[in-house]
Amino acid sequence: MRLATFNLLHGRSLTDGLVDPDRLTAAVRALDADVLALQEVDRDQSRSGHHDLTTLAAQALDAPEHRFAAAVVGTPGVQFRPLRHDDDGHGEPCYGIGLISRHPVRTWQITRLPPAPVRSPIYAPGPGGGLLLLRDEPRVVLAAVLDTPHGPLTVAATHLSFVPGWNAHQLRRVVRALRALPAPRILLGDLNLPAGPARLLTGWRPLARRPTYPATAPRVQLDHILADPHGLHRLPPVTAVDTPRSTISDHRPLIVDLG
Repeated sequence: MRLATFNLLHGRSLTDGLVDPDRLTAAVRALDADVLALQEVDRDQSRSGHHDLTTLAAQALDAPEHRFAAAVVGTPGVQFRPLRHDDDGHGEPCYGIGLISRHPVRTWQITRLPPAPVRSPIYAPGPGGGLLLLRDEPRVVLAAVLDTPHGPLTVAATHLSFVPGWNAHQLRRVVRALRALPAPRILLGDLNLPAGPARLLTGWRPLARRPTYPATAPRVQLDHILADPHGLHRLPPVTAVDTPRSTISDHRPLIVDLG
């Protein structure tokens, strides 16, 4: 079973700054993942051709199970509003995360995380980028309980805040939410935290220790695949880890093979 997480940068290439659906499809297909967590995902955004990027990625993997979870309605860095619990943002441009599975899904669960109360500096890649002082966005956790050849498995995708300290607070909330779901449990995503703090804050086992950011010459691991030690014995061991180059994004995908 292959697990992967990939911060898409809404499908944009740093080479030409464009979002090409064919290029995104090829980049995702190359991962050949059975379970794929996606971050910085657009749905119906003009900057990404009004495509549903989660659906494009699922089609690339020939995966029957997929879901997009919007964190905000609108365009990050321009104008957006948080989602309410009775509001899924349909009919409006949205931005969030996705989770894709080739295995059947028993149940889905969404947990919403509030934004940090302060602005924080962040580096934005590409033309017009640089160091920007941004207000944080709401975040979301998308979890699924899968039927796999190894038995039930809880997998979850998230993209945590870039604000130091607040992302640690969010990560603790994520772990509490996931422990209500069946073991074994695996968290995939861009946690905006290095490997050491991510492990210490959760007590979960990293299934891969590889730098993933920036994509051109990775120096730090922001993207993680963590496993709750409770029930981990029911899963096969890690047999391979990879962070291949991609034609899109400022992050490298992180891939873990089990079995």
